[in-house]
Amino acid sequence: MTRIRLGVNIDHVATVRNARGASYPDPVRAAELALAAGADGITAHLREDRRHISDADIDALAAITRRRGRPLNLEMAVTPEMEQVALAHRPHAACLVPERREEVTTEGGLDVAKGHNAIAPVIARLMGAGIRVSCFIDADLAQVAAAKSAGSAVVELHTGAYCDAVRERSTETSALFDKLRAAAAEAARLGLEVHAGHGIDYETVKPIAAIPEVAELNIGHFLIGEAIFIGLGPAIQRMRALMDEARATRAA
Repeated sequence: MTRIRLGVNIDHVATVRNARGASYPDPVRAAELALAAGADGITAHLREDRRHISDADIDALAAITRRRGRPLNLEMAVTPEMEQVALAHRPHAACLVPERREEVTTEGGLDVAKGHNAIAPVIARLMGAGIRVSCFIDADLAQVAAAKSAGSAVVELHTGAYCDAVRERSTETSALFDKLRAAAAEAARLGLEVHAGHGIDYETVKPIAAIPEVAELNIGHFLIGEAIFIGLGPAIQRMRALMDEARATRAA
């Protein structure tokens, strides 16, 4: 089984910085530490209200990831402003996500089926600029099919509901995991690369990493929180080890 990649989302380093309006902690420094600790790429979400990552952060992150030869994954809403940011910076990848100003964090997947006619042209323009496009979707077969139809190269499955169910010891846990597995299998059948992310921690990472079609996990909030106690490098290294263990166990 192929090695699964780890993308580290450094948004909430910027959240801490912005709480005081200071210049620290620096998300670019966090990105450099993450790459040194074994992250395969960096993810950052430039929101409309700039609540954490700023335009200057994207400038700097694009520069250091190019210099290090590692991918930058820009999470973005499907808006003309964000499309122009992506086209200006030409990150390795852009992940299209839903966005509402009042939400604390992304609350669900992008409704590609409903928004197909607006989303497909954006995907075409981004792909035409050499940007690999992903759609962040719920584990729903209709959304997988819509992402394929819209021209996306990748789907990122929203794992938040499953991870919450695990932590809450919910009776829905098994059913939610089965939906993730079915969506991953269908996406791979359609020729889409499969990523997963949202809410993943040490307790939930191994089952998700063991899904054979999943090529990449994007993890941020938990790692930044864990870094307060053990440091960012060790937090990432432990996550990386758990992902690798899950793949090794599955292969055996």
